[in-house]
Amino acid sequence: MDQQKSGQQKNDARPILIVDDEPEILVAVDTTLRMAGFDNIITVSDSRDVIRLMERQIPRLILLDLNMPHINGGRLLQIIRKTWPRIPVIVLTGAIDVDTAVRCMKIGALDYVVKPVEEARLLAAVNLALDYENLTADKKGIPKDLFSQIKNPEAFRHIITQDKKMHSIFHYVEAIGPSSQPVLIFGETGVGKELICQSIHSLSRRKGKLVKVNVAGLDDNVFSDTLFGHVAGAFTGADKARPGLIEQAVAGTLFLDEIGDLALSSQVKLLRLLQEGEYLPLGSDRTRKSDVRILASTNLDLWALEKKGKFRKDLIYRLSTHTLTLPPLRERLLDLPLLMDRFACKAATELDKPIPDIPKNLIELMEAYPFKGNIRELKSMIHDAISRYKRGRFSPDLFKGLAPNSSLNPKGETLLDLPTLKEASRELVEKALKQTGGNQSAAAKILGISQQALSKRIKKLKSGEN
Repeated sequence: MDQQKSGQQKNDARPILIVDDEPEILVAVDTTLRMAGFDNIITVSDSRDVIRLMERQIPRLILLDLNMPHINGGRLLQIIRKTWPRIPVIVLTGAIDVDTAVRCMKIGALDYVVKPVEEARLLAAVNLALDYENLTADKKGIPKDLFSQIKNPEAFRHIITQDKKMHSIFHYVEAIGPSSQPVLIFGETGVGKELICQSIHSLSRRKGKLVKVNVAGLDDNVFSDTLFGHVAGAFTGADKARPGLIEQAVAGTLFLDEIGDLALSSQVKLLRLLQEGEYLPLGSDRTRKSDVRILASTNLDLWALEKKGKFRKDLIYRLSTHTLTLPPLRERLLDLPLLMDRFACKAATELDKPIPDIPKNLIELMEAYPFKGNIRELKSMIHDAISRYKRGRFSPDLFKGLAPNSSLNPKGETLLDLPTLKEASRELVEKALKQTGGNQSAAAKILGISQQALSKRIKKLKSGEN
């Protein structure tokens, strides 16, 4: 490796992550790398902290011990491979045998180093891994990960996805991030609208905070007091002045969730804030200026509400300088295994349970589930299942209303004489295809799933599989 290349690798902004439950190994590996010029290093002794850490900051290389309590290195490697497939992983192992090395390679490790660690062997493995990372980045058409074309990937690391639609949204968010204009975000309940707001605020580089408020159900007085604050004596009990959320978000961003439920009287006040950058605290006759940026989200059709006289047309125009729509989970089925793995890992860690392997048949059942609550519903389902999981097979029976032979629906109510999931699936598919004259694309839209998922289901039904 030439000197310039080595310098570029050692000065990379992303850290090298070392995971081992033995403190002396952490110290030895950390010291060896630092003496070789690598100064951006993070050490972790508890394997349960790894995924949480990676959600905040993606490492460029991971050195991973295989034998650890809580989450063993093999299982952790599987999770990392599914979510971050391009990050090179070097396994640290105390077992000196070929079988261990082969097993490591099969589950996704790039290389392995035997403990106690030899300095020359460790540095050779690390440099090889970093060479591999650069090589995969340079190959045309093979990105290092989903974010390879994103200029500010850290702004999206909290969003779990490999979906192309989401990738396009990330590009759009990067473009509008520095703008001072409002953004209106559409999407069903639970699709992650708040997460996108975090990304927009991060990219805005505004000095103030991101302040969030759900405006659904707020009457006009509560809305005004919450956003604009009040002066002393504004109403009974107002003994002293109280700043509103706008003042808390000065030089920052204000996120108004469920904007479609905002009362008409409150919409007038919000419109003034957007048009003039002015607002009136309750009880005050002096307007105040604000430079806060407004982000708003809704799961409702604002134009339909406007036709019914429930939402102001001029407010829609003011809010929608920039707009985006987040896809529902049923249109992001490639993300299902990633999300299930992440939520299972997180729930198991919180509940001190073993982390299960997600079986293929469970993922297939999930693909056919409607997920009206989207990612939020999936997370709740996984957490509930993990709370009742002990060990062994992670069965669909742990999911209320999902297993073919279950007698409970998602609300926990007893149901009788229901067809099996296979029977119901066959009937729905046949009816949809009949209505569309065999057009799979149109049938998939009727069923609320992707054409890919429908095609997969048809093949299984024809072969007699569940």
